[in-house]
Amino acid sequence: MRRVARDLSGGFVNAASEIEIPARGAKLEGNLTVPDAARGIVLFAHGSGSSRHSQRNHFVARILNNAGLATLLFDLLTRGEEAVDIRTGHLRFNIGLLAERLGSATDWILHEPSAHGFRLGYFGSSTGGGAALVAAAARPEPVGAEVSRGGRPDLAGAALAKVKAPTLLIVGGGDDAVIDMNREAMAKMKCEVKIELVPGATHLFEEPGALESVAKLASEWFTRHLPALPVV
Repeated sequence: MRRVARDLSGGFVNAASEIEIPARGAKLEGNLTVPDAARGIVLFAHGSGSSRHSQRNHFVARILNNAGLATLLFDLLTRGEEAVDIRTGHLRFNIGLLAERLGSATDWILHEPSAHGFRLGYFGSSTGGGAALVAAAARPEPVGAEVSRGGRPDLAGAALAKVKAPTLLIVGGGDDAVIDMNREAMAKMKCEVKIELVPGATHLFEEPGALESVAKLASEWFTRHLPALPVV
């Protein structure tokens, strides 16, 4: 029997399935949620020091599920790598590795029967935002939209000019340094790109209503750019 869970609006969505993604030399743990009549899927790339258990990303994911979007939250690093990174901090800024891992998750989901035919979107946070842009530049065909929450697009370097997916950059209105980074990155991008500042929010969007604003903006962007599958 398929398990279901109550969503934030009182309805029901299918509960997350525990999955394992093969990556080069690693296996990445994740949670896949596919609501009934899903129209697309969003892959989450978490920030440094975080994981698939990020409460902020889970909040946004549930809003996307309510909007008819499947979600995949997964660990960009293995448990062993996380232990090393806690001591050294070297892997969290290895954007090439993180983008490669997101690419592996993309390849995996493209062959997942429950997500067959879905257009893909990326939701990246902090360093994950930079990694998602690099991954999107490398895979322009399946990736139909991208959203960055407090992201570091500056870490994407030359890949910025190669991104084709419509991109929304969401930044806290009080996160001055990251605002500047996002505006500079935006000037280098050639795709459809928009920046949204959440008034009064800082980098982690901990202020009342800030994360709700992020989720609403992301949901609107993805539903606009990931068209529903045709009825057959």
